[in-house]
Amino acid sequence: MKATTMNKWQGGLLAALLFGSLVGCGGGEQPGQAAPGKTVKAEIGVVRASRVAEQYPAPATLVALESVPVASRIMGYIRAIDVVEGQAVKAGQRLFTIDATDARSQADQANAALADAKANFDRFANLYKDEAVSRQQYEKMKLAYDQARAAADSANNQLRYAVVVSPIAGVVTQKLGNAGSLASPGQPVVVVENPARLQVQTQVGEEVLRQIKPGDVVPVEVDGMSGVVEARVARISPAADPVSRTFLVKLDIAAPGLKSGLFARALFKMGERDGLLVPKNALVERAGIVGLFVVDAQGMAHFRMVRTGAEHNGQVEIQAGLSAGERIVVNGADKLESGDRVQG
Repeated sequence: MKATTMNKWQGGLLAALLFGSLVGCGGGEQPGQAAPGKTVKAEIGVVRASRVAEQYPAPATLVALESVPVASRIMGYIRAIDVVEGQAVKAGQRLFTIDATDARSQADQANAALADAKANFDRFANLYKDEAVSRQQYEKMKLAYDQARAAADSANNQLRYAVVVSPIAGVVTQKLGNAGSLASPGQPVVVVENPARLQVQTQVGEEVLRQIKPGDVVPVEVDGMSGVVEARVARISPAADPVSRTFLVKLDIAAPGLKSGLFARALFKMGERDGLLVPKNALVERAGIVGLFVVDAQGMAHFRMVRTGAEHNGQVEIQAGLSAGERIVVNGADKLESGDRVQG
């Protein structure tokens, strides 16, 4: 028992001595100390406090001003749909065709009835000239002829409605029917929108409403697009929604790539406050983290993570991670790594 205890004690002492010798061989480097980096030429600037716009981000949606649900004017089965979603179309271009078998049959019957009515009317017109029939009989034949002509015109128009064309130039945004399905009057089969005319629509409270007027320029952030797009207040609803107590605001917007249905944020200005702005070029991304390089008194660059806010005319607000008076790299940060020496 005593021999076993002595062996365990000797083994622990040997391990401790080995650990101490390893620590002693570590040299003068401290944990985390990096070797001096390279020298990089870059532009350095001093962070200054600035007055920045206080903004209220209102959730919004992009809506097409011209959005036309196109339906058939006659009932019938869809023979073919000639467009696909996302396809650009011209005004008057064929969108879909309705099977016109029933409409053609009705038109043939109406045209045959019109031919009989015209023959009877012509015959009675000649008899009336010869005073062989009374005026009352003549008027009766004329009324029958007028009614037959109106019915034939209606039936022939219905036949022409079998081919449905686009009422505007635009893009097909929805296809709501398929070949073989039954089309009914008033039931949309496709939707065509004009992408050149879009609006941002949002709801705002009275505190925002007091700050805006028609014609004001409002920056808008659109999902999927970098930066902001300018929009102009086009219309403000004079009455509040009775449920939400908010007012509908519509803003005209135009930018390549915008599509209706996208989610956006209208950034309404609500005054000014103190903040920190840095050039957009100062921001870089390292391992998925957005930050910038701060330069210390010895001219060494250190990457620092920051929390960014809204963009203002090419400058970005820094909400956390930076203080006024610090020196940062404002141009050339993409060439830097932490520990590099910056030559201004």
